[in-house]
Amino acid sequence: MITRSRQVALALTALLTAGAACQARDHEPPRPPAPAPPAAVEGAFTLVASGDVLPHDSVIERARFDAGGAGYDFRPMLAGARPVVSRADLALCHMETVYGANGDYSGYPFFKSPPEVARALAATGYDGCSTASNHSVDDGADGIRRTLDALDRAGVRHAGTARTEAEADTATMLRAGRAQVAHLAYTLHTNGHPLPDGQPWAVDLLDEARVVEDARAAREAGADVVVVSLHWGTEWQDAPDREQVDLTRGLTAARTGDRPDIDLILGTHAHVPQAYEKVNGTWVVYGMGDQIAGEMVNGEGARDPRGNQSTIGRFTFAPPDRAGERWKVTRAEFVPQLFDVDAGRVVNLNRALEKGAELRGVRDRVRDVVLSRGAAEDGLVMGE
Repeated sequence: MITRSRQVALALTALLTAGAACQARDHEPPRPPAPAPPAAVEGAFTLVASGDVLPHDSVIERARFDAGGAGYDFRPMLAGARPVVSRADLALCHMETVYGANGDYSGYPFFKSPPEVARALAATGYDGCSTASNHSVDDGADGIRRTLDALDRAGVRHAGTARTEAEADTATMLRAGRAQVAHLAYTLHTNGHPLPDGQPWAVDLLDEARVVEDARAAREAGADVVVVSLHWGTEWQDAPDREQVDLTRGLTAARTGDRPDIDLILGTHAHVPQAYEKVNGTWVVYGMGDQIAGEMVNGEGARDPRGNQSTIGRFTFAPPDRAGERWKVTRAEFVPQLFDVDAGRVVNLNRALEKGAELRGVRDRVRDVVLSRGAAEDGLVMGE
């Protein structure tokens, strides 16, 4: 990952103009966003998930400014996502970085974020976060411990990293209505850095056979729905790479009897929004993009506004007619977002279109990427 640290503001007009220039040439007007109806089926629940929380130096500085210079307040940054997140029965984020302590905070290349991020995630309405990423061992075992301790204090559950072997062997279970939801999380690598000495279980590394084994164990432990978060893919690539596609086919094909072992796959890491797709009857989000990040510079060394664009996925699950059958997704939605690096705020693009055609262009570019693998034909709609 390449970023320009220590720069607080990127002109929003430049970001939006670049986003508009990237939109697809589409002669048809975009469909209006679909409303988010309540889960009408008795026992149904809604799950929302969002992309990488990646506090660069400029983001940390903004949080200090929002706190009035005393501490760090990340709540205003996330306020734009709260109406979507807080209304869900279950909300999951991706906490890409580990936390520092006592003012020892840093952005790229070795991230140590203020632990106040955890309180902001809770205040926004998140119930849990995946924590397995390429930055999970940026500060060794201490960084993992501080991160999970802070999330625990904030009441936010976590999956993907662990302080003890017993914790690593226990699936994270969350309640959504009457459903038990298992949240599993894995990362493709840790930037070449070794796992903490004597702690090979500290970070869940992505391996197809292991994911399937863990999903089956979670099901046996009582999970009605199994959700898998994967930190994977090629940075700055809108389309999923071959490894993502192959893993998706294998994971969604895994079954025990007539029931799939995995019910939803949520991807992070690429820094840009990627497609949603229904594969073997299971919804997959290849990449949600960065929900919070500083000004981003891509692999060619150019400022890239796509690094501040993302989506929230929203899925409504309905219970089966008979015990032991699959909970089915009856509605699938995406909500396009932008992180305004100038203001330091998450923007729901469908609620900000009155600000001009440039925002509409960014919204449409995100929409076109999300729908690029035929998800609209399988019922995916754009939500508010």
